[in-house]
Amino acid sequence: MTVHAFPQLEIPETLAAGPGPGNTDARVLARFAAAGVADHMQPDVLRGMVECKHMLREIWGTDNVHTFGAAGTGWTALDMMFSAVRPGDKVVAFANGTFSGIDALTLRLKAATERELASSPMDPQAASVTVIEVPHGQSVSLAEIETALAEHQPKWAFMAHWETGSGRINDLKGFSDACDRHGVLGLVDAVSSLGVEDFRIDDYPGVAGWASCPQKGICCLPLTYAPVSFTDRFIDSLKETGAATYANHPIFEARHWGIIEGEDVEKGTYHRTHSGYAVAAFHESLRLTLEQTVAKRAAEYARHEAVLRDVLETMGCEVTSNMTSLVVLNLPGDMAGREMELVQHCRAQNFGIWPTLSAPVQIRIGILNQLNRRAIEEIATRFAQAIRDLGGKANQADINDVLHNHYGVACAAE
Repeated sequence: MTVHAFPQLEIPETLAAGPGPGNTDARVLARFAAAGVADHMQPDVLRGMVECKHMLREIWGTDNVHTFGAAGTGWTALDMMFSAVRPGDKVVAFANGTFSGIDALTLRLKAATERELASSPMDPQAASVTVIEVPHGQSVSLAEIETALAEHQPKWAFMAHWETGSGRINDLKGFSDACDRHGVLGLVDAVSSLGVEDFRIDDYPGVAGWASCPQKGICCLPLTYAPVSFTDRFIDSLKETGAATYANHPIFEARHWGIIEGEDVEKGTYHRTHSGYAVAAFHESLRLTLEQTVAKRAAEYARHEAVLRDVLETMGCEVTSNMTSLVVLNLPGDMAGREMELVQHCRAQNFGIWPTLSAPVQIRIGILNQLNRRAIEEIATRFAQAIRDLGGKANQADINDVLHNHYGVACAAE
């Protein structure tokens, strides 16, 4: 078979209006494209990595020296964080959606004994892991956290901060305080909250490990670096038990970022081959975040989510989420059961909305890096048109009125 059998790949521009990845800023793409072909130990690449770890500490709001980027997506960062969990470790995990559910599975894989893993390799029932299942559409509450930690007294406790499977924010302060009271090492999936919500991780001393991703709140190319941050307690535990990994070992990976024996050093040691393109893009995305400030970005997310929520409710949709970067909704009664049909119809028009990935099936519409009037108007107008295309009711004049009332200017659809 010749190369002519495979035409050049053309990927059209898509309005990314789902839970993530979000649209990458043009400045970040420009830095990626402008990077020269460089050795991964070239001085400017290494300088960029040093600056990235310092910018990340400011964005995370932390003095944790073990703060850097895991090479890959959010799953890489989570796997790195969970690598400290060893077979037989006692764990409590809270699951209230698709992704915290997968995190809970990961913890069962990590904590399973050899016999438990062999008994069910894809779905081990680790006796040392307790998973607290919270119904879809609900947040993890302080009462649930306190009760579980008091009863089970685990070494580790896990919770997602923002669960994009259901669009719910969980009680981070309650989780941290409970971990602190019970002497538990907290682990948090901050894949969807970093760069979207204004918070400082040092305000949550009960949490020892944090994992996020590059392509949501940080608005960077998906395959760059996923932010992680680990406290001294986390690292001390890791030193005592070790971890059955090399590529995603927190201490080994930190050394490449110039973090050795808990100190910043002038030059790191080899651990993996980094891409100068990825470093350049990640560096610019962090510069952009600091330039805009997390506080201002968080306020803009809250502002624009409120507009989109109001528009969707005007169409007769029921919004069940409380995140500011993602709206999760039930369709109007006369459209119920047609969620997947509507999603596929939108995707066919390069309008990327998403269904939930577990029951009940709902629709997810995200606004990652869509923080302007024109973008919200386009999302609202295209969704309304999709409803009409399938025979539903969505009065454009009413939608325009809502947009006008919020923004105080003529909307693009008028």
